[in-house]
Amino acid sequence: MRKTIYTLITLIATLATVACNDYETYSDLKNRERDGIEQFISDSSFVIISEDQFHEQGDKTIGNKQFVILDKSGVYMQILNGGSGEVIKDGETMNILCRFVERAILDTTSINNLEGTYVFTPDIMCVTRTGSTYTAYFSESRGLMCATYGTSVPEAWLAPLQYVKLGRLSSATDEKAHVRLIVPHSQGTTNNAKANVRPYFYDITYQRGR
Repeated sequence: MRKTIYTLITLIATLATVACNDYETYSDLKNRERDGIEQFISDSSFVIISEDQFHEQGDKTIGNKQFVILDKSGVYMQILNGGSGEVIKDGETMNILCRFVERAILDTTSINNLEGTYVFTPDIMCVTRTGSTYTAYFSESRGLMCATYGTSVPEAWLAPLQYVKLGRLSSATDEKAHVRLIVPHSQGTTNNAKANVRPYFYDITYQRGR
């Protein structure tokens, strides 16, 4: 009898230990995210500069390896093309057509709207600028971001808007704004990145819509 009780106690203790070892705290998840981002940057040979250096360079990144880390948000941003047209004016509301590739940094999950059905339905952000604040929602329900995550726009997607120009590509020389972002969970999608503490890499183009 005593042997049976001892065996049961040992089994319960073992199961409890396993359960505790399987549980990850928020701090654990943030550490994993930080390590994943650092490894991603290292593996990609990206060069990180400060906001001060970014401003000294005329609010531009140089080449295809340089990213600026934005102090307030922790988002890493690269501007591959500053676009054509004008920046969003204070008080203006604009529809912006978005093409993107999304890649999860901690695994191989990836989605994009550059191929398949979504070629014909780019995501559309309805963006309003009020002073230095940008608010937005996805207005095209058939767009991939909206279909996957809902109408809420990740804060990181708004970070480049004060630095890029947005036109309608009315001539052969006009170009889309093109950025890349490394996004910590706090600046990502509400029901995925934030909820699961998952960082993402985005390659996005923006152009003015109708």
